[in-house]
Amino acid sequence: MEKEAKQMEREVKRYDIIIIGGGPAGISAGIYAVSRGKKVLVIEKEKIGGLIGRVSTVTHYTGIVENETGSTFAARMEKQAESAGVQVIYETVCSVSLQGNMKKVVTEKGIYEASRLILANGTTPRKLGIPGEEELSGRGVGKNAARDGKNFAGKNIYVVGGADGAVKEALYLAQFARKLTIIHFEEKLGCIPEFLKKVEAAPNIEVRTGTRLAGIYGKEQIGSLELKDEKTGEITRISDEGCGVFIYAGSVPNTEMYGELKLENGYIPVNASMETEIPGVYAAGDICAKQVRQAATAVAEGAVAGICAAK
Repeated sequence: MEKEAKQMEREVKRYDIIIIGGGPAGISAGIYAVSRGKKVLVIEKEKIGGLIGRVSTVTHYTGIVENETGSTFAARMEKQAESAGVQVIYETVCSVSLQGNMKKVVTEKGIYEASRLILANGTTPRKLGIPGEEELSGRGVGKNAARDGKNFAGKNIYVVGGADGAVKEALYLAQFARKLTIIHFEEKLGCIPEFLKKVEAAPNIEVRTGTRLAGIYGKEQIGSLELKDEKTGEITRISDEGCGVFIYAGSVPNTEMYGELKLENGYIPVNASMETEIPGVYAAGDICAKQVRQAATAVAEGAVAGICAAK
């Protein structure tokens, strides 16, 4: 009751459009909506850029600058949003109300309302749920190759995952590693031919398919790993003091707060205008139910959502 009373006392700040998430989709939506004369608020939990801000290199996106990294890409997005007049606040969203003419977003610091809401808060890296994954996070286990890769110079590095994102980060990390091992549960890597050719040409990369990482052990640093053979179930223990483990096992959509929406496998269905089943509520980027999840598609969907929400 006391918590509810305090929320009632807080001033409700109103906007034309509120965007949850400051990744490529959210920033794109904000820039386009502001250009239509709308008062726009972007609510971001951590940093502008989202997951792409953590990647070592940005590839294939049309118009990227030479040697584009996730951090440089995110920095340019942030600067562009600021120049356009998009207001960005850094707060954690606690709850949302999607029904009715005015949509409400409650954070730990404020209450915000708008007649249009764009959900663009993407996905979160999936965890393996194995022993040592949480305990050794930041002490050998990581997901940010660009930030942490150099800490394992001259040591062995293991990358879990076989999709494009995982293999791209493995190729980046290989420059630091004495030996880099890609661990993937399927029988072959699922990356594009461009990355596969680079893996095959790299002298210090080994690929172990049909294998899962089953456990990570150590105290102040990683001391050993357990690998499981997918066919036989056999567990192999590898001693490798001070090695690095980077996990790229896919991601899960950040839709837990959106119980008012019907979801498809956890993702949000939208129409051609990026509008959900609830009038005035839009979604864009990796949080949407779709086939291709790339920065290019996120930016495009953000543009459509921003334009259509502003009409």
